[in-house]
Amino acid sequence: MTTFNELNISTPIMQALENMGFEEATPIQGQTIPLAMQGKDVIGQAQTGTGKTAAFGIPIIEQINPKDRRIQALVVAPTRELAIQVAEELNRLGKVKGVRALPIYGGSHMGRQIRALKDGSHIVVATPGRLLDHMRRKTIRSNDVRFIVLDEADEMLNMGFIDDIRDILKNIPEERQTLLFSATMPKEIRDIATNMMKNPEEIKIKSKEMTVENIDQYFVEIPERFKFDTLTNHLDVHDPDLAIVFSRTKKRVDEIAEGLQARGFRAEGIHGDLTQRSRTSVLNKFKNNRVDVLVATDVAARGLDISGVTHVYNFDIPQDPESYVHRIGRTGRAGRTGEAISFVTPREIAHLRLIEKVTKSKMKRMTPPTNQEARRGQQQVTADKILSTIEQGELEGYQETANELLNDHDSITIIAAALKMMTKERRDVPVKLSSIAPVSVKKAQSSKPNHRRNNNKRFYGKRDNKRSHGGGGRNRKGNFQKRNNRD
Repeated sequence: MTTFNELNISTPIMQALENMGFEEATPIQGQTIPLAMQGKDVIGQAQTGTGKTAAFGIPIIEQINPKDRRIQALVVAPTRELAIQVAEELNRLGKVKGVRALPIYGGSHMGRQIRALKDGSHIVVATPGRLLDHMRRKTIRSNDVRFIVLDEADEMLNMGFIDDIRDILKNIPEERQTLLFSATMPKEIRDIATNMMKNPEEIKIKSKEMTVENIDQYFVEIPERFKFDTLTNHLDVHDPDLAIVFSRTKKRVDEIAEGLQARGFRAEGIHGDLTQRSRTSVLNKFKNNRVDVLVATDVAARGLDISGVTHVYNFDIPQDPESYVHRIGRTGRAGRTGEAISFVTPREIAHLRLIEKVTKSKMKRMTPPTNQEARRGQQQVTADKILSTIEQGELEGYQETANELLNDHDSITIIAAALKMMTKERRDVPVKLSSIAPVSVKKAQSSKPNHRRNNNKRFYGKRDNKRSHGGGGRNRKGNFQKRNNRD
């Protein structure tokens, strides 16, 4: 795998990537960005969810002049949902540099779009029909366009947009850079590549057979602000022997590790900014059971060979399915079973479903543990230690004192006092984490917006109302808050 640091990306975009929580490039990004930065036309064959937006967005934003408010790049997408999501991601990537993207699509008021275009945008992300409408009205002028991207080209073919694509390309100056992305390469798409692109470089990302065995997979749907408390409660309830917590940024790794330490956990963080000596020291502590929880970024965890990991927590869901498989593969080794728990915000549910589809696995919904359950979990750890001591025997030297205690107090009071004395109470330290953008997935498989909304309704409708999650977003957060604080 390649890190974005290795791709000679400018400081403003690196800052944007760090704000988004990305430091490791997906395969399509690692191969596309260097070629596109050289000005070459590129054909990328890759599935949805592999990080294509950043693959074409980064090199385009690098070459855009933010002071020139004319349209310098066009991205053509098959559906308005995809156009909106691509524009949102491009705006996040271009925010620090000052590059703006505007989504344009059918079904939206034409006058409003014309006013937005007059405000000036560097990149327009548009559906084919509406883009042609604006070109004919001359409200979008292509004279200054130097970059054009055809995203999900095979989907546009399936939806009958192939002639529109040809018309659009004919209206773009020949001195342009063309990037085409498609999951498959039917003849009509191949013809466009042959006749309307200049010696394109081809990149093919094979769809790997990604399966996950011996690992029980769960997800907790949780608002961002409740993630940390949910993590600590889960650690108390399940008391993993060794656990790895994955986060998407180095800063959050430090914050999570420090927060766990403040609450009494034996935790350490590991990421790319640590020296090799520090990384080795942390890993040795983890391997020798002097640290119970390792908090890590994807880059730092690459190639880790640690046996005995019982739990993997995706504190921040990864940006692509391959990273997910790589992360949870740290557990369930040598024929043992392991558990993988992913914390997912409500906006990331669609991305979770994509990971399930690609990995051909189903994650079970897990209810967040309550504070009361966490306390019971801590007490159970103590009770297990007491039982283990009983099994070991050799208690004769303590029985006289035990009898004296029983003369003055009942047995339940004595055992409760022992549990209280031996149980490690968590320090209720407030922990604040830096914010991170949710991972979104581009759902271009259907052209009917209502169909997507219905899918969402069906999904939420399947929730078991007896559990802690309600039907709507506000209720869901509120119910979690009530449940978490319940004693």
